[in-house]
Amino acid sequence: MKEHGDQQVMGGFIQVGRAPEDWRQMIAKGCWTFLYMSYLYYAVEDLTEDRHTAAVTAVGWVALVSFVLGYFFLVLGPRPDHLVPWRNRLLGGLYVLAVTLTLTLGPSWTVLLVYVSISSGVQLPLKWGLRVVPAIALTVAALGVLNGFGTAEMLLLVLPTLLGGGAMMAVVQMGRTMRELREARATVAHLAANEERLRLARDLHDLLGHSLSLITLKSELAGRMLPDKPEAAAQQVADIERVSRQALVDVREAVSGFRRPTLDAELAGARTALAAAGIAADLTRVSVGHADSGHADLAPDEEGALAWALREAVTNVVRHSGARRCEIAVEETGDELCLTVTDDGRGPGGAHGNGLTGLTERLALADGRLETGPGPRAGFRLRAYVPLSRRVAA
Repeated sequence: MKEHGDQQVMGGFIQVGRAPEDWRQMIAKGCWTFLYMSYLYYAVEDLTEDRHTAAVTAVGWVALVSFVLGYFFLVLGPRPDHLVPWRNRLLGGLYVLAVTLTLTLGPSWTVLLVYVSISSGVQLPLKWGLRVVPAIALTVAALGVLNGFGTAEMLLLVLPTLLGGGAMMAVVQMGRTMRELREARATVAHLAANEERLRLARDLHDLLGHSLSLITLKSELAGRMLPDKPEAAAQQVADIERVSRQALVDVREAVSGFRRPTLDAELAGARTALAAAGIAADLTRVSVGHADSGHADLAPDEEGALAWALREAVTNVVRHSGARRCEIAVEETGDELCLTVTDDGRGPGGAHGNGLTGLTERLALADGRLETGPGPRAGFRLRAYVPLSRRVAA
């Protein structure tokens, strides 16, 4: 019965069913716990006014102390799940004891039912508390009628019984709500942290995969040129230094969250990477507006997603395809802008790797989509779609 588990109220409120963690909580608990203790005056007075024999008085004191200890345990004691049945039995025992003392020792003991109502508000789940607290109030009313209470005396007992139990149910429910809100905030923070990790992982994969592939190709070229063409090899080494410095800048931007590539920069990088790998690049189907000045209807986030797609596609062509030719096209298709990268290499090699998986997630964040498969003449084709901004009709 998880509904009976420990309840607590956060943000400085009282923690019901838990030991106080500091002096502030101890004072708060003491205040609301002892708020109703003044009602015991009537029972104590009954025992100290010599209204009963010594034996009855002794039994009355034992019963009163036992009742108060049981009340304190229900309201302040720990509430692990395995003790719930015993606590329920104790609550029923306090009810029976209060009614028995009222019927045997006199109407002054009716006030004990107020404490039974408070304990019910703390101990029972809401659906049962809403039934039990009114039932206890009806018991108080019945005992009042039986003992001939007037209207004022009846109200002084029935109202505290209802209000005490209702107040404790409200405190418990507030504790449950505050705990759920705190858990929800923790969940949201955890999801946000996971999303940031995924973003950083995608950015670093795409950035380093492209840059390291280009550095590897240029290093191989420089190694082949060194014996006979030292000047050309030196140029390749200079390009390696430039690419590595740019990779360092890109990684810093990715870590800080400001990295947003553009189609212009990635198209230029694609030419360089494909040329270094000895792959012929065909960019004749790239519109001038896209290559030189961006697209007027393409939002920055969508352009960034398309630029990442171009970088990942070219990196895969250079590293895995074994292609001799690569065609890149950027065209409008209805309300979308489509990037197509096609090569004449070995074709798809099974399931998507981390790069294409991350690319799919990145495009989804920009309301785009990814399509991959064989090219029209073997090889591999990647298509990335992102939505264009709505045009205003003239």
